[in-house]
Amino acid sequence: MKADHPSRMPFIDALKAICCLLIVTHHLAIYGPMSTIAYPLIPGLIDWLREYGRIAVQIFFVIAGFLSAAKLAPQGLSVVTNPVGLIQKRYLRLIIPYLAALTLAIGCAALARVWMNHESIPSAPNFFQLLSHIFLLHDLLNQEVLSAGIWYVAIDFQLFALLILVLWISNQIQTRYSGMQIMGLLFILSLTTISLFFFNRDSYWDETALYFFGSYGLGVLIYWASISQHRVFWFVVLIALTFAALTVDFRLRIAAAGCVMLMLGLARHYDVLEKKWVPDYLSYLGRASYSIFLIHFPISLVINAAFFRFLPHQPIIHLIGLFLAIGASLGGGILLFKWLEARPVTSRMRILLPTGFIACGLLAMLGNG
Repeated sequence: MKADHPSRMPFIDALKAICCLLIVTHHLAIYGPMSTIAYPLIPGLIDWLREYGRIAVQIFFVIAGFLSAAKLAPQGLSVVTNPVGLIQKRYLRLIIPYLAALTLAIGCAALARVWMNHESIPSAPNFFQLLSHIFLLHDLLNQEVLSAGIWYVAIDFQLFALLILVLWISNQIQTRYSGMQIMGLLFILSLTTISLFFFNRDSYWDETALYFFGSYGLGVLIYWASISQHRVFWFVVLIALTFAALTVDFRLRIAAAGCVMLMLGLARHYDVLEKKWVPDYLSYLGRASYSIFLIHFPISLVINAAFFRFLPHQPIIHLIGLFLAIGASLGGGILLFKWLEARPVTSRMRILLPTGFIACGLLAMLGNG
């Protein structure tokens, strides 16, 4: 959802918008009672969203890798000289809208618990849980998440930090040894291969960047391939790598990542990325996709609870509720994007948002106790 810089590529914006809608509807299909009550009206669609909607996350990883390569190694050579500064900047850009959305999530969950008793409602947080979310360690520390899907934010940060580390090391090598400029490519290709053939096949690693680096690395590599003088060779290598990984162990998520990898590479090669061919509203949704992703669950949770508590349990009414939740999620995400994500990070934001998040969490904890 989150790019390293605001996308100026309508093709990628459109892809992000579509994937964002898939994730919103996927979560609506699996969380809350509305989808269960509305199920008799659209059983096939709800089943499909429950089963396949999550694949959109893999597409975001490929896009993130592609955009990171464009910024950090635009000519295939690393320009990373200040890894700590880049990681800190990335953390702040991720964490500011994230904390605002989680503060809302805590309040929405508290309200939802008043209106209904449902397994999709997160429990009131404890202090350690709040701290783990601030430092994006909630999954690694086995803490219950405060909102659906936010594991993605932690993994996105891990992937970016890992890429920065690898590119910084390769930059140091290529600076000292002029004949070693290929080291960044070799490091990323090796790490991507190991992830595809080992880490991504073992769920033990699915809370770490190593599990997802296969998809992310394909995005990085296809960007470099698309600007290479030997692009046909590298396209064939990456397609063969993906095909081999699927032959060893077919995984739909890797198949989807491979398809998007090829799509981005061809779009870059044929200069489709920068062409303005998508509607402005779709491009804008793509740019706001991270904020929409962050805020959609708390908004959907409250709407679920309100419909369950105050309205008849009739399929058509709750189908309307699902559409209302989608529209409200898009609207709320756009506001979060305009008010926070699209603005420069200020010292005031750095202080007020973590403080407000902790305070809201403690109030919810005391109220629940």
